[in-house]
Parts: sequence; C-alpha cells; structure tokens
Amino acid sequence: MNSDLNTRYRGHLSLCEIDLPGQQRITDGRVLIVGAGGLGSPVALYLAAAGVGHITILDPDTVSLSNLQRQIMHGTPDIGRPKAESARDAMTRINPHIIIEPVTGLITPDNAADLIGRHDVTVDCTDNLDTRLLISDTCIETGSNYVFGAVRRFEGQAFTHTPGTASYRDIFGGEDNDSGDLPCAIDGVLNTVVGIIGCIQATEVLKLLARTGDLLTDRLLTFDAITMNFNTFRLR
Repeated sequence: MNSDLNTRYRGHLSLCEIDLPGQQRITDGRVLIVGAGGLGSPVALYLAAAGVGHITILDPDTVSLSNLQRQIMHGTPDIGRPKAESARDAMTRINPHIIIEPVTGLITPDNAADLIGRHDVTVDCTDNLDTRLLISDTCIETGSNYVFGAVRRFEGQAFTHTPGTASYRDIFGGEDNDSGDLPCAIDGVLNTVVGIIGCIQATEVLKLLARTGDLLTDRLLTFDAITMNFNTFRLR
C-alpha cells in the first residue's frame, strides 16, 4: 500500500482490530449493493470511503425529486439519471482508487446466482419482499454472506447472514408473510433512520471483510427513533 493510501486509510490502520492486514482484506473485498436508494446511499458512500476494492451497485430506477429527502448519494442535478450511474459518480468523488461497477437493472432469478456468487458479501438495500426472499434464498444456495436492512417510518432493523446462520426467510417467513411493508415514498420515513440503518449495514460489511468484531448473525437489531431505543433479539 503506497503512502497516499496509507494516509487515506490512516483511521483504519490506527485501529489494532483492523491495522494493515484488515485494511488489505477490505481493499481486496468485493461487495454487491442491491439498491441505490435510501439505505444504499450510506452503504455505498461509506464502503467507498473505506476502500472496498470492487463494489457493484445495482438499481433499475432513475433519480426523482421525491428521492432526495433521504437518498443522500444523489443531488438535484442527478434528477432523471439512472441511480446506479449517479451512485458511481458520488462514490468516485470520494475514492477514485476503487472499482465501481454500476448496473442499471433488476436482480432476478436468472442473474442472482451469478451476481451474488462473484462477491464476498451482498448488501440488501431493497424494499420489496420478493427481492428480499430472492437474495436470502440465493445466498443460502450459494453459501454467500449478506447484510439485511429495512426501514419504516421511525423504525429500522438489520441483521447479517453467514452460511449456517438465520436468514430472512427464517426470521420473517416466506411469500405468505403479510408484513404490510410499503415503499418509503408511500408509507413515509424519517430520513435519518435510513442513514442510521445504512451505517449499521456498512459497519457489518467492513467487520466481515476485515474479520473483526461480533457480527449480527442469529441476532436482529432494531431501532426506534421515537424512543431512541436499540434492541437486539437473539434468534434460534
């Protein structure tokens, strides 16, 4: 690692829990972010700043005015642009030393195994039940890691899956799960809640790549902005 990168990542290199070996593992890491919206914004920006070497960011949509309240990766000049491309530009401004692969499209049963299989960890930043189940099931089938996050109104939740630990389907059930989840644009969300949960997801990814700390495996973390309470529920 050259002197410029040593300076850029000094904050991590000064942590004995990460140090040079951990930062090198982060730099060698490959991460897939599914969703370049509210959760995907802090995830993408922090992982880029941390120096994750290869980040694929996937989203089928374009930036709209109503996104800007919570999707901090995008700005007013980006309205009408594909979110994946806007995300790439924002991430590159933070760190030009990493590879960012924008994909304007959906994750589907046809491409999920390939997309997920060529990354070390997938970050689920979606708000769609079918997509969440697809990511969960594909990660189980391919023995892959993923970090889940979700927000609704003033609340959020997150957990991490590694092979053999609880998955989305284990925790929340399957297609018959009538959770009542609605997109943030319809149901509403306090914008900072999205940032808090997205930062937790990014933290889990960095811990997983650096191989440090206790992951949120077999545990569900919840956050309530009204009461400012965090709770962690241990799962069987």
